[in-house]
Amino acid sequence: MAPETSTPAATAAWLARNAVDCLPEGGLERKLEEAAREGRPLRVKLGIDPTAPDIHLGFTVVLTKLREFQDLGHTVVLIIGDYTARVGDPSGRSTTRPVLSGEAIDANAATFQEQALKVLDAERLELRRNGEWLDMPTEKLFALARTTTVARILERDDFAKRYAARAPISILELLYPLLQGYDSVAVDADVELGGTDQKFNLLLGRDIQTAYGKPEQVILTMPLLPGIDGERKMSKSYGNYIGVTEPPEEIYGKTMRLPDAALATWYELLL
Repeated sequence: MAPETSTPAATAAWLARNAVDCLPEGGLERKLEEAAREGRPLRVKLGIDPTAPDIHLGFTVVLTKLREFQDLGHTVVLIIGDYTARVGDPSGRSTTRPVLSGEAIDANAATFQEQALKVLDAERLELRRNGEWLDMPTEKLFALARTTTVARILERDDFAKRYAARAPISILELLYPLLQGYDSVAVDADVELGGTDQKFNLLLGRDIQTAYGKPEQVILTMPLLPGIDGERKMSKSYGNYIGVTEPPEEIYGKTMRLPDAALATWYELLL
């Protein structure tokens, strides 16, 4: 439980206690102090691309952290990436993601909202779809593209590896981090959360906010939950996930397939 009365420094330390990164150093404390002075809640952002019909257990690691912010009185802005899902997040990918139809994305998005409420408090939740602002005129897209360079985008480890291996990287994939960063501009994010594989995107979001004259967000990255194969991160794309609304017998059966070596991490992140 969070401390009932606390200084911004103590609250920031408690919120960051099980995060991998909390950047910049001291940034969360300063955001909390600023919000207290202004008498407003922080706006804490998470984006989820609806590339499959279920939220899986890996997502609940981040959702639980969002709930901690809510319990302290802050507002969670949950962005359903109906437009970024059409691009496909390249994080941790060695190949381009398959393209989903608009109908499939919309159907998945509808279930995501309901499932997220298994963890989040609806009263302190703002639900948005990034199609609200990413369905933009070409002139605005050009302006967004000017906020960074190809060299900066290729600093991403997964892009760098694919480029070195002469593996295909689509222009659309290169735009993905910019689109995610623009989400932070559109919703005035004070804090953005994600897994450790999102660190580059979250940091780039700070640069994009600066380019649009917005205060830079603080970023928190959470550990990645291994999938039921015990090796790769839990992912809908890898098919090694447990959906939060799957039948109990299915959840039990999948959990029993988890290798013993991954149990300690599961205990730490889920219990």
